Parts: sequence; C-alpha cells; structure tokens
Amino acid sequence: MSTLKLIIDPRVESIFANYPQDVKDKMMYLRNLIIATAKETKSVNRLDVTLKWGEPSFVTKFGSTIRIDWKAKTPHQYAMYFQCNSRLIETFRLVFKQTFQFEGKRAIIFNLHQDIPTYELKACIKVALSYHKIKHDITLGL
Repeated sequence: MSTLKLIIDPRVESIFANYPQDVKDKMMYLRNLIIATAKETKSVNRLDVTLKWGEPSFVTKFGSTIRIDWKAKTPHQYAMYFQCNSRLIETFRLVFKQTFQFEGKRAIIFNLHQDIPTYELKACIKVALSYHKIKHDITLGL
C-alpha cells in the first residue's frame, strides 16, 4: 500500500450533494472504491479529485483520468468514464465482456439496481490509475 496524498476540490462535494439519495449512495461507492484502489496501487502517491466537464474526476500523475457521473436523462444508470482515445475500454471489453456493460470506447455502465463486481472493477481502476506506465503491455497487465 502506498501513502496517498488526496487532494479534493471542494466543488466536487456539491456535485455529490445534488444527486438523488439512491444515486448518491452508488456514486459514493464508486468514489470510495477509486480512492481505496489508489491507496493499494504502488505507483500512485497522489490522487486529485476534481471536476472535469462538470463530473467528479480522479487524476494521477501516471494515470488516465477516471470520471464518474449519473445523468437525469438516463435515470436508471450511472457510469465510470475513461478517455476514449486510450486502450482502456477496448482492453476491459476483451477481458470483462461478460462482466460489464460498455458504452462505446468511453464508459462502463451500471444499472442502479445491480451488484457491482468489485474485484473486476478494482482491476479496471488500477489499470487506469497506472495507464501511462503500462500502456505498452498488450493487455495492460490484466
């Protein structure tokens, strides 16, 4: 486990505060899972929690940005977004196509009423948090 310096932009808290309660619980679960995974990832010693495109975003020095959000136009789902020009979703789809629902090259989609496959999602998060160190691995270490 690394010693993690966590930097949180106070504007992120207002985004979480404005989610409906059932959504907020799911979003807080994703947020806590990302932070816990960052603490367990050797190459991550700082995690910035900020806003990008108005969405809670998680940024590391050697990683690819992870964003999470729920949108009122799709009220029964929420998502974890990754940079679409990376190989992240493409690789996740190869390894976890039976586990997750994907949206194009940019997101893993969750239904509000589904159980999250935590072990598999943590593997995806860890890869994203270290992406620029492992992007030349054919399976990104998965």
